[in-house]
Amino acid sequence: MSNAFPKARIRVRLDGGFASPEVLDFLDCEPKVEYLVNLAANAVLKRKVKSAMKRSRHASEISGQTEHVYGECRYATKKTWPWKRRIIYKAEVVRAANKEPKDNPRFVVTNLKQSPQWIYEKTYCQRGDVENRIKELHDGMQIGRTSCSNFLANTFRVLLTAAAYVLMQEMRLHLAPTRHARAQVSTLREHFLKLGVQVVVSVRRIVLHLPRSFPYLATFHRLALSLGAQSG
Repeated sequence: MSNAFPKARIRVRLDGGFASPEVLDFLDCEPKVEYLVNLAANAVLKRKVKSAMKRSRHASEISGQTEHVYGECRYATKKTWPWKRRIIYKAEVVRAANKEPKDNPRFVVTNLKQSPQWIYEKTYCQRGDVENRIKELHDGMQIGRTSCSNFLANTFRVLLTAAAYVLMQEMRLHLAPTRHARAQVSTLREHFLKLGVQVVVSVRRIVLHLPRSFPYLATFHRLALSLGAQSG
């Protein structure tokens, strides 16, 4: 990959389950890798964020809302980390209706240089959206349906599913001005692909007669035109 894309950098976002010394040492040794790894809270980290948590609680008491304060520190475990690494933290107090305020400090070890707030909100939190896309592949596209007895056949099924998902993403992009801009794949399929049509076959062509009306006709018409269909 480095030969094909010499200027590319790889950004790795990992849950706390991957925050082992071996993984972090490997990531540090790769010059083109940027990483953000969630780190479980411990007594030392809680002491380092104590002042920020105090400010966050005070802000939350005034606003009555969830509040957070961002910051950073240097930290190393006593035995397993060879040096201190950069830790960014979010000292958060969560407020919910009819519940007591709850401290929610979060820690991320990273080699990025940007501000803690930018790293956490614009980069680390985006992993949640990636997880949503994976769920779509499983729940909306059934990418896990590999029931063929042949490995290559199952591989081909996965590739077809991935290609279909790309087409669904293209559909979603063309629906950007509508309320379907953030719709799940399963919703797009139900609203725009599962349509009852009349199929008329002749010597020269196959004609699909779409229904004259259905709940999403206007949006369907707009989508079809944006994808290159001719109005007639």
